[in-house]
Amino acid sequence: MKKVIIVRYSEIHLKGKNRSFFEKALVENIKKALKDYSFNIQKIAGRIIVENYDLENEENIKQKIKNVFGVYSLSDAVEMQTNKEDIESYISNIKINNGTFKVEVNRADKKFPIKSTPYAALLGEIILNNNPNLKVKLKDAEHVVYVDIRENGKTYIFYNIVKGLNGMPVGTSAGGLLLLSGGIDSPVAGFQMAKRGMTLEALHFHSFPYTSEKAKQKVLKLAKILSEYVGNIKIHVVKFTKVQEEIHKHCDGDYMITLMRRIMMRVAEKIAVKNGLKAIVTGESLAQVASQTIESITVTNAVIENLPVLRPLIGFDKDEIMEIANKIKTYETSILPYEDCCTVFLPEHPIIKPRMQNVLKQESFLNIDELVDDCVNNEEIIETKNL
Repeated sequence: MKKVIIVRYSEIHLKGKNRSFFEKALVENIKKALKDYSFNIQKIAGRIIVENYDLENEENIKQKIKNVFGVYSLSDAVEMQTNKEDIESYISNIKINNGTFKVEVNRADKKFPIKSTPYAALLGEIILNNNPNLKVKLKDAEHVVYVDIRENGKTYIFYNIVKGLNGMPVGTSAGGLLLLSGGIDSPVAGFQMAKRGMTLEALHFHSFPYTSEKAKQKVLKLAKILSEYVGNIKIHVVKFTKVQEEIHKHCDGDYMITLMRRIMMRVAEKIAVKNGLKAIVTGESLAQVASQTIESITVTNAVIENLPVLRPLIGFDKDEIMEIANKIKTYETSILPYEDCCTVFLPEHPIIKPRMQNVLKQESFLNIDELVDDCVNNEEIIETKNL
């Protein structure tokens, strides 16, 4: 008999013949999350078992596992050989002072001689006989004793189920380039795509000296927080000052945001392709700001030639985005008062429904290729594992 952590997954069960690929990825991601701890891990039918870990760090270990995409839930459990006598001996020693309780039995091993429902009743009777102040309550009981009889000849008994992040293991989808600003939305967008198995690199546009070094450090901190869920992130930091100065000097100021976004997307596609990434990810939410109207999104998308642009927050409102930001602990950093490049030369009346012919006319005043190449060729690369 020993203590273990039993890990469950959900959506992976639907993967048919490819299921083993996703299971293996999940196991590897749990190993990476626990790299600072000693432990053993084994895969059994429908479950992952973490064992021989340092009990003093149990809470930290469970939190790390909880933050791995693909984990549906986990429990700290007692593992024992599956035999009726040992199970009932353990159950007889359970002490619960008062309140309501029930027993739930999962008989995955159909060779076990008693079916789930009658065995739950039998075990409940044992607990009741040894805890006379308890009452049985089959719905919304205060205390639940779970008995999971698995096909590997082991039974796991536990008392709590901790919800994980669910989703798909990171690395089971293609890589994407996240446009990471210092705001609330873009870290959440990255989180949402990583939840679908996407590995991430990030692209940040920096406008020194119009924006401070603290603005850049804020973005690096956001990437570091995000890396707790997605693993190491390579951050491409691009100087955008010259682009903004050229737009400000040569173009109608009301088109500043539209022109900036189109050049950003060109830069993003070049960097993504150069690094073997298969998509661009943005934190845009429809109608939230001037650059996020259908017309503006259409105009900025038009410069992309080869990659999809994924907008996981497109139908979210601000409250929904803030709720996730708080959950993943990026919110407090995102609201620090260090402005990003999008606030530089901000027009008083930005165009919210740009027409393509007008945008192309404004772009004709710029050497677009030179500006894009200058951004791409002078990037700074920082990795969160080194922060």
